[in-house]
Amino acid sequence: MTIKSAFLPLLALCLTSVSVPADAADRRGEQNEARAQMMAGKVKPIRWIENRILPKMAGSQYIGPEFDPSAQVYRLKFIRSGRVIFVDVDGRTGSILRQTR
Repeated sequence: MTIKSAFLPLLALCLTSVSVPADAADRRGEQNEARAQMMAGKVKPIRWIENRILPKMAGSQYIGPEFDPSAQVYRLKFIRSGRVIFVDVDGRTGSILRQTR
């Protein structure tokens, strides 16, 4: 058996085991949709939203955003004193819609 013939099955096995987790793929789709809507002028850029909201969340650790393209809402996730806080922000206006405590 040659090295080449021994290597090919191993390579095939490695390639079939490589996959992107579903949530990572969903996240990329979410980011692409947020960018497309921002470029079309339908929603504000996430950095603009963050610059507005983060100062209001002093004492919290910012985890990151999510985007709901159908509602045009950003959900910013924070942790404070071991509790998760979600802040839903209207992507069109930057207004806080709701906040969990």
